[in-house]
Order: sequence, then C-alpha cells, then structure tokens
Amino acid sequence: MDEEKQLLEFEELLTTDLYELNEFTFVSGEKLNNLTLEYSTIGTPIQNENNEIINGILYCHGWGGDSKSIRRLHEIIGENKLFDTNKFFFISISTLGSPKSSSPSNSRLKNRFPKYTILDMVNFQKNFLSEKFNINHLKGLIGNSMGGFEVLSWGCEYPFDMDFLVSIVSSYQVAGHNYSLFKIMNDIIMADSEYNNGDYNKPLKNLPVAYESMGPFGLSWEFYRNHQTNEELNQSLNEMQEEAKNLDGNDIIYRNNACLNYDIEDKLNKIIAKTLIVAINQDCYFPPDLDAIPMSKLIKNSKLVIYDSLLGHVGSHEIIKIEHDLKDFLNLLL
Repeated sequence: MDEEKQLLEFEELLTTDLYELNEFTFVSGEKLNNLTLEYSTIGTPIQNENNEIINGILYCHGWGGDSKSIRRLHEIIGENKLFDTNKFFFISISTLGSPKSSSPSNSRLKNRFPKYTILDMVNFQKNFLSEKFNINHLKGLIGNSMGGFEVLSWGCEYPFDMDFLVSIVSSYQVAGHNYSLFKIMNDIIMADSEYNNGDYNKPLKNLPVAYESMGPFGLSWEFYRNHQTNEELNQSLNEMQEEAKNLDGNDIIYRNNACLNYDIEDKLNKIIAKTLIVAINQDCYFPPDLDAIPMSKLIKNSKLVIYDSLLGHVGSHEIIKIEHDLKDFLNLLL
C-alpha cells in the first residue's frame, strides 16, 4: 500500500469533535469560561470497573499543528500495527492557543486573552481528559517538537499520571538559536504599523515575513543545499507566506512567548515514567548534541534513540525508521 493511501485511510478512521470546558484557571490566576477545545481520537477505549479509560495515549502536536497532526504517526498506529488500535485509545488535542481551540483570535479577546505557558497547555489537556473521558491516568504520552515540551512537562508536574513518555525531536528548554528565532518572529510582527499592541482589525502585513523566517530550519542543511534549487526554495518560502495569510499575529506571539519561557532543566529529575527520547542527527532546531543527549542524562529510566533523516526536524514523519526501537521500548511496559 502506498504512503498516500495509508495516510488517507488513517485520516478516515480519525474522529474529530469540539468540547467546551466550563472554566479554566491559568497559572497566572486568571480565569476564562466556556473554552473551546478541538480533539481527535482513534482506537478502542478500555474501561476498568470504575468506568475509567485505562489505555489512553495522548498525542501532543508541534508548534504549527493541530489535533489531526497525529497523522504523522500513521505508519505505527492502526489495527495490527505497533500501536494496535484494538489495544490503545489515542487522543490528540489542538492545544491551548491553537486557532482551532481557544486562542486570542477565535476568542475575540485579542491582546486581552490571558498570557499562557506550556504548563497551561498541559493543564488544559489534563482538565479535558478528566472531564470528557474520565481519564486520570494515561498509558502514555507522545509529543513532537513543541508537543515534546508538553509531554516532558506532564512528566515533571504530574509524574504519577502516566506509564511512559515519548519525546520526539524536542528539548527541555528553549535557548540559543531557537530562542532567537521566536523573538525575531515576534519583533517582526510587533513592528507592523497596524499592530497597535495587539489590538488590530486588519491583516498584519509583516506576519507572512515573520512566518517565513522559520523556512530555513525545518529540513536538514544538506537538503537545502544539495536537494533543493534556489528556485524551489523561493517557491517554498512563497508558499509559507501564502499559508501565513490564514494565521493570526497574536496567536503566534502568545505561543512564541510560551516557548520563550520554557525551561524545565531543574525539574527533569521528577520524571519517573519510562521515557524514550527520539532525536534526528540532521535536526536544525534541536541538534542531538545540544538537546536530546544532555536531556537523556538528566532523566532517570530514559532511553535515547537517534536516527538519520534528510528531512531534518520534519523527519519525524519517518518515525517508521525506528519501529524496532519503539517495539523494544513498548515491550518494557506491556
């Protein structure tokens, strides 16, 4: 079966819906009522005698994703696959601040939306899982990139709430070039003449340029240099600018600020769940030497797997390359 057909069949099995949280309290102490949350599910929920779902796995998407981003794992999730959907129940949530869940843009609060952190994203998910599915203990969590921030924060803040964690192309802090990129994006957006401290009514002209600035980091240096012509690179950057027309400046700034303040290095020793750290040698965002390798030394019971992909950071789409390692990891748990 070809890749495109597999992906289409996976997406047909996904169920996507909306849920409304009656109330949510942010880390800052601010509260909002009636928050919208988008979620997708796939698999078979199994309940215990107390009607609690005991086989739930939470998937956390990356910076630009949503609940349907779980499709990047389609090669390992499904009937008779590594994560057999007859045995596991996956929940994927469009995290707090996403355009499809409550955010500055869709709440219409704009710059009055409460400032949120990665921990707020985690609590947003935790409250939903308990209210909607009566899940108080997860079988595990899998997070990609920014989703890894959430997964690792779950493990630090609620160490007894899961059996395992899988962090994919992620880190325990935003620093160096990642910090610079998020700040530069924000500076470009805020320099727009229409920005007005976040209280704007017209599309921001600078936003496409800010979004385009992420272009050189998604794939590997080798891919950009040897597998893409300058004309093709121009086309990719132009496509990013077009995509940005559907985004909102406040949404980006808020999310970037949550990432800019992310640093859990001093909390990693609180993680007790079995942890798998997955990295890619060619990742321009989180090079293993700077992120995955030192993180693996800070987390007890962790296992580190590093593989090669010309797709760099985006190479998590090729997670099937480490299917054997993932199987070995799961065998330790089941």
